[in-house]
Amino acid sequence: MTTSPGFARKPDYPLTIQPAGRAVSVRLNGQVIASSENALEMREADYPPVLYFPPEDVDMAAAARTETTSFCPFKGEASYWRFDDAADVAWSYEAPFDEVAGIAGHLAFYPDRVDAID
Repeated sequence: MTTSPGFARKPDYPLTIQPAGRAVSVRLNGQVIASSENALEMREADYPPVLYFPPEDVDMAAAARTETTSFCPFKGEASYWRFDDAADVAWSYEAPFDEVAGIAGHLAFYPDRVDAID
C-alpha cells in the first residue's frame, strides 16, 4: 500500500472519483481515439472535472508513451501519451496512490490538445 503524501498533509482535500454515468468520446484529427460508457469523472478542488478512460476503450494501437512524467502529491507519478503526431495529449497514473486507486491505468486527455471531448 502506498498512501498519498498530499492527503497526509491535507486530509480534507476535495477530490472525488465516480462513474461519469454517460457515454463519452475523444476526437483527435477527426478520428475517435477513445469512446467509453465506463469512464470515470474526477473532481478535484477548483479544477474542471476530468474524465479518465479505461485503456480498453482507448485506441492504444495509435498511442505511444512519451518520456514526459510529472508528479502529483495526491495522485502519484503520471506518464504521458502521444497519439500519432500529437505528443503529450493524454496522461495516466499506472500506480497511483491508494486513495485514487480507481484511476490506475486509465487515460485522461487535455481538452485543448484534442479536437473534442464529448
